[in-house]
Parts: sequence; structure tokens; C-alpha cells
Amino acid sequence: MNNASDQVADVLVVGAGPTGLLLAGDLAAAGVSCTVLERRADESNLTRAFAVHARTLELLDARGVADALVSSGNRVDRLNLFGGVEVDLSGLPTRFPFVLVTPQYVTEAVLRERAVAAGARIVDGAEVDGLHQDDEGVRARFRAPDGARGVARSTYLVGADGAHSTVRNALGLAFPGEAAVQSVMLADVLLAEPPTDVLVVGSGEDGFAFVAPFGDGWYRVIAWDRHRQVADDVPVSLDEVRDVTTRVLGTDHGMHDARWLSRFHSDERLVPWYRVGRTFLAGDAAHVHSPAGGQGMNIGLQDAANLGWKLVAALHGWAAPGLLDSYHGERHPVGRSVVQGSGTLLRMALLGPAPLRAVRNAAGSAVARIGPIERKAGEFVSGLAIAYPRPRGEHSLVGSRVPDVTVVGPDGAGRLYERLRDGRFVLLTGQDHHGLIEPWADRVNVVTTVDRSQGLTLVRPDGYVAWATDTKESIRRDVEVRAALIAWCGPPASG
Repeated sequence: MNNASDQVADVLVVGAGPTGLLLAGDLAAAGVSCTVLERRADESNLTRAFAVHARTLELLDARGVADALVSSGNRVDRLNLFGGVEVDLSGLPTRFPFVLVTPQYVTEAVLRERAVAAGARIVDGAEVDGLHQDDEGVRARFRAPDGARGVARSTYLVGADGAHSTVRNALGLAFPGEAAVQSVMLADVLLAEPPTDVLVVGSGEDGFAFVAPFGDGWYRVIAWDRHRQVADDVPVSLDEVRDVTTRVLGTDHGMHDARWLSRFHSDERLVPWYRVGRTFLAGDAAHVHSPAGGQGMNIGLQDAANLGWKLVAALHGWAAPGLLDSYHGERHPVGRSVVQGSGTLLRMALLGPAPLRAVRNAAGSAVARIGPIERKAGEFVSGLAIAYPRPRGEHSLVGSRVPDVTVVGPDGAGRLYERLRDGRFVLLTGQDHHGLIEPWADRVNVVTTVDRSQGLTLVRPDGYVAWATDTKESIRRDVEVRAALIAWCGPPASG
């Protein structure tokens, strides 16, 4: 849609990348009116993100789109970090024990289709150039490609507009950090001799090289020359990419006919606040980090999954005090952890002197063979290890990711993540508690686990534990359940 007239919505999302599109789909599916303003006038097939990790696929599964995305890409069950050091993902406790390699524009297409089908309004070619917020709402000014001006009004606004975020700048927020690596070259090419592995990664004394398929015959090559560090605006030649790739990998795989060449630098930055008044930041607008581990797009999508249901609760009038503030409290530490963790991986991968690389490789190989450490590394990279702060005195499960267990509901057996697809909380129980949640039936589903020994667990719409109890005594247990439902899902419906 290209329309420069005024837009009015409950939530305005700036940016139609993966983060903004997932959020828009969640909001629209919950009956919240949502407008997305996207600076690009046309869809782009240029992309930096390729990896979709297990936790992200679980969240997409909870929205019914994971299987379609998985069918479009290639599965990789081992990640080569540096010097032959691998992380084995095949044993991860998930339906998706791999990283999916698929171009970002494919992920965007799946999420855009979902958002539009749910009723989100997407305005392409709308460049935001200012905003104002007060106690009543937010107003964003934007310019259409033909120069016409428009104003979008909303109750809340989410800036998902990337590393150079106009929304973040309009809020006056700092974006502290530094460049992690400079003069990285990107090339989209054809290969006369395609590699046998889905992903090819190598580093050494001369630099770094990475080769990944688009799936349509074209390949993305990322190359970094340790001995040639120049500004981003210095033109890139295919010969330059060939040269460093050959020095690092031993071959350039016969690359030819580049359709796109570019140079960029990768920063490590984290905004101090994810929320300012009625405005929120998500994805690269809030955090950028090194490409090591391929976590950038994934963390943004997880931001959106965390924020969406909280905005729905606020707009539908049942959000607990402080729920919107918990977005910053839960996601800012995750952003900080990924900035630090991916930065460490990058610095290890780009070690220059041969003696240091030899020590790194030996130590890395030894550590990687220790089962618990390898498992933790896989859970970190995949996002399965992400957990949110647990208040003192709460059950040990609170804040942790919920696995996709087999459940039985009124419509038969299925998986928990299928039951999350309507955006509601799920009360996971080993017994029948359907009558207890009836006053919250518009916000909570109840399902029974196949393992009848299960205690009571209230699962948030984003697949994390809100509350749990092991209490067996029925009266006390029912009192606890009711208190938890009021705290998380608002007062019971009247009548």
C-alpha cells in the first residue's frame, strides 16, 4: 500500500523488516489495529541475515509459519566457529535441532503475508522524519515517495527501523559502542564450483571468508581482508573478493557475475533504554552486534515476540502495572549478552598471529569435546538458553523457556506450541482445571499434559513460564491459580 494520507492506529510500527512484521502480525491477530510505515518503496532481495535459529523457529511455530519457512531453506546441524571448532546442534531439546539457512527476504515474505492476512496495514515508501509523544499518544510525521506529507497517530509506537533508527534519534537516545570489524565486503555471485557444505566458513592470517546459498543458484560471499582496511565508501571489485576468499579458503569456488557488491562495517552498540514513554525500540534499532553466530535477526524477532502480547494486554485493558516496563527489563539483558557473546566469538575467529590461532584451536577443540559445555554453547547460539529474571521466592521454572510438550485439550492431542497460536496464555496442567479458568477464557487456554504428574504451569504467549506451583492440596492450589491469573491475565470477566 502506498498512501500518504493520515494514518490512525492503536500501534504504529516503523520498519517492515522481520522484527516489525512479526510484531505487526501479532498485534493484528489479537484485534489491535496496527499500521507499519516502511521507508523502502520496493521489496529488496539484498540481505545480510541468513540464519534462523531454533528458538526463533519455535516462536514462528507458535504462529503457524515455521514449517513453511523451514521448507524454503537448508538445515545445518553443526556450526563451524573457528579453526575447525564446531558446535553440534543436532541434540538440542527442540523440534528444530538445527540452524535454518534461508535469505532474510524469504523470512520477511512469510511474515509480511501473515501480517497482512491478519489485518495489519503496511504503507511502503513512507519515510518517518519526526515524532512527538505525550500522555495521549504518539504522532509521527512521514514523507511519501512523491513528496506528499502524512501524519500517523497511535497510542503506542515501536521503532523497528534498523541500526540508523530515525525513531531512536528522535527520542534523543544514545547508542554507545564501537566498531567490531571494518571493511567487510559483501558479494552476491554465481559459483562455477559450488561447495558441498551448505555453509563455508574460514579464517586465518589473511582474514575471513564465508559462503552461503540463497537457494536460487546465487550465493552470498562475505570476505574480510586483514591487510586492507578501507572506508565503507571505497568501491569493491569482484577480484578483491576473489583474492581474499582464495587466500582464506584455498579456492574462490569459481565465483563470477556479481549482481551486487558492497562494503560495510559491523558495530557493537546497545541503547540504554528500550522504552521511552509510549515509544519502544526493537531489533537493530535497540542493539547491533557482530555477525558471529548469526543472531542479529533472531534477537530482533524475539524482541517482537516479547513486546507484542504486552502491548495487546495494555490496549485491551488487562495489563498488570509494570508489564510494559518489563519489556526493557527482560530484553535489555539479552541484548547485552548477545553483544558481548558475539563480540567474543568474532575476536576469537579473527585472531591474526599463527601461534595464537594454534592455541585458540587446541583449546577450543578440547573444550568443545566436553559434553555439558558443548550443549551450553549450542543452547546459547540457538537462543534456547534465554531466560528472564525470576522474582525472589517464585518457582524455579519462572522465566524459563517452555519446551514443546505433547498436550491434550478439548479438541484432542497436539503440541503445546500449536496451542499458543491464538496468542493467549496456556495453563499447563496434569489434571482438569477447565472450570477454574472459565472467567479468563478469553485470555487463557487450558491443556493437560500426557504426563499426568505435571504440576500447574502458566505459560506466557511468548512461550516462557509466567508462574508455576507444585502444590497438591486442592483448595490452596486453586487459590494460588486464581491469584496468578489475576496477576498475569487481569481481573476475571464479569457476568
